[in-house]
Amino acid sequence: MSKIVIDLMGGDAGSEITIKAIKSYLNSVKIDENNDSFILVGDNKALESLSEVKDKPYIKLVKSKTVVAMDVDPMSALKDKESSLMVAVKELLDNDYDSIISAGSTGALLTASIFKIKRIEGVKRPGLITTLPTYIENKKTVMLDLGANLENTAEELAQFGLLGSIYYNLAFNEAKPKVFLLNNGTEEEKGRNEHKEAHQLLKNDSRINFVGNIEGREVLSGNADVVVSDGFSGNIFLKTTEGTVKLVTSLLKDAIYSSTKTKIAGLLLKSKMSEFKEKLNYKNIGGAMLIGVNKIVIKAHGSSDEKAFLSAIKLANDLGNKKLVEKVKEKLKENN
Repeated sequence: MSKIVIDLMGGDAGSEITIKAIKSYLNSVKIDENNDSFILVGDNKALESLSEVKDKPYIKLVKSKTVVAMDVDPMSALKDKESSLMVAVKELLDNDYDSIISAGSTGALLTASIFKIKRIEGVKRPGLITTLPTYIENKKTVMLDLGANLENTAEELAQFGLLGSIYYNLAFNEAKPKVFLLNNGTEEEKGRNEHKEAHQLLKNDSRINFVGNIEGREVLSGNADVVVSDGFSGNIFLKTTEGTVKLVTSLLKDAIYSSTKTKIAGLLLKSKMSEFKEKLNYKNIGGAMLIGVNKIVIKAHGSSDEKAFLSAIKLANDLGNKKLVEKVKEKLKENN
């Protein structure tokens, strides 16, 4: 069952990409007209592009007048009630839908989520969580926080361990995900005071399968199911990793085309290179979820193309079907 609200206007490419992704999604899945429904929010031009689906009983088109700028002050964005983002948030809450997706301003979406959608009772700080590839075939790691917060207390870091465990359990059907704390060394006494305190809190939480500290170079090794980080460090790690992937891909391409012999070798390795590229492609993930608020909030990449935004829709549908928010609420009540 999908009940998803989509901000058509967010993102670098505006509505062109999001509309293509929506059409692709609707054409690729079997819609249950009694349970599936979508609210699509955009300006007149965007809504006109969806004329072919406007009469579908599971589609509701809602007009907005403005678009939140990427560099807007997040609190100011809340005041623009006619922006596609704020109209989408209002539709989400008024119709009690499960999920909202936007490729727009991260700060505005996070602020609207905290002040309008609100935190789940007992959650200290929501965090951005996403799935990362690893060296091991078909093995994934999830990491949070990836930038929703600049700083985090020990208690918040410890709770990220629980939220990440719940997410991983639902996403990958792993009963006891292995949780690690990102740090500058694996020894228990390493790190700043909040990391040392978080280490102890994680170790003593019976709901969490905490293994210990992990260094940045080991995050993608496949040993960790969940990696906990403060938002500042997590965001830097994520962007550094994305940059490294681009560098490695570029260097491999240059090496392959450097001579006739390497071009021939490149042809022989073409299928494997395609597999390598696909494994590291962020477009297969779609974006990050803000975990810890009362709805499923998916922040799609600002530079999303059709494939990336389509992945974001699939992610929202999957997490909604698995009742992630309800599971978080249930788990937080345990041992409290």
